Amino acid sequence: MIPKPDPVFALIDCNSFYASCERVFRPDLRSTPIVVLSNNDGCVIARSADAKPFVKMGEPYFQIKQKLKQHGIVAFSSNYALYGDMSERVMTVIESLVPQVEIYSIDEAFADLSGVPGDLEQLGRQIRAQVYRSTGIPVGVGIAGTKTLSKLANHAAKKWQAQSGGVVDLRDQVKRDWVLKKCPASDVWGVGRRMTAHLEGLGIKSAWELSKADPWILRKRFSVVIEKTARELAGTPCLELDEPDPPKQEICCSRMFGKRLTDVVPIKEAVATYMARATEKLRAQQSLCKKIRVSIRTGFFNPDEAKYANGVIVELPYPTDDTRLMTRLAVEAVDRIYRTGFKYSKAEVLLLSLCQKGEYTEDLFSISQPAATEKVMGLMDAINGRWGRGTMRLASVPTKPDWGMRREMMSQSFTTRLDQLWTVSSR
Repeated sequence: MIPKPDPVFALIDCNSFYASCERVFRPDLRSTPIVVLSNNDGCVIARSADAKPFVKMGEPYFQIKQKLKQHGIVAFSSNYALYGDMSERVMTVIESLVPQVEIYSIDEAFADLSGVPGDLEQLGRQIRAQVYRSTGIPVGVGIAGTKTLSKLANHAAKKWQAQSGGVVDLRDQVKRDWVLKKCPASDVWGVGRRMTAHLEGLGIKSAWELSKADPWILRKRFSVVIEKTARELAGTPCLELDEPDPPKQEICCSRMFGKRLTDVVPIKEAVATYMARATEKLRAQQSLCKKIRVSIRTGFFNPDEAKYANGVIVELPYPTDDTRLMTRLAVEAVDRIYRTGFKYSKAEVLLLSLCQKGEYTEDLFSISQPAATEKVMGLMDAINGRWGRGTMRLASVPTKPDWGMRREMMSQSFTTRLDQLWTVSSR
């Protein structure tokens, strides 16, 4: 019998991902600090490494405008279409270079390198070089015998970038202990601020001290999660690559309006817009929907504004993924919950009672989704997938609504819209 190879994991993580996406198509900003803002340009949600000494995560934009100008920091509105497409490109490159991948978040993925022959540190450098060459996104690679250690190795690769070249392999015991002693326990994956305080109460301050702690005491005092963390730091694998996520049981699409709305017409436009996006997600996971919840609300933080919130459940005539039918019923539902005299700040569409095609039993005498609907929806998705989201849409969905999110500093959708492709001047 062939012995099973020792487990080896790699964590590939994009460096300052949102900021890096902005720099790909703006080489003039390669040495300029960048921050990316949340919806409606509210607060800082991402920073390039050179912006971190001057700006904290979560700082409100309106409070730090002068500070950004003072330090030459450029702010961008969040461009999720660009970030999502760049993420897909990065993950595609990684999947072409390793046997098995678990996409952990928009900017990081675990790879199973167990049994892969050759110099794995060199493979990490190959992954790093290929991702950068194909996408322009810099990544760090951490390699170790457990997922938790690979995460810490990735952290070390970025922390000591000059020495590591962006790749750290912690399978060597001496190197592993050195990194564990240099990193505080708060740097360990899954150890939050509250757990850090609890561990310090036990005299555990470094990752190395956590790896040497009695896992059974940690389990008894805290949880099985922190027990597994300690075991993984000590080199005992407790976590495997996760299977792909099952289809979602609910799909939500909501946004804050760029300004307060008092009229029902733009609110209906917003609901139609959110429904278009929600049904795209529904079809992407090949599900059908049986009911919808539509809700609207005012802001709750201005003491001078009247407060109101309401929602309604809409039963669909049959399980469907038809944007046209679901939008019509959702927009009609707005009339049942809208009240005059209020300043509305948000609308939400929630798809409920989802099922996969073929998972439900049809009644012999009940109506079902027409066969032609699947063809129409498939054609619409194909056109939008090729030519950009919103190329084919319902007439009730505006292209540039005045109620849309404030994104005054948003970059172009360089990779997802033909009319915003990157152009190169000969001058």
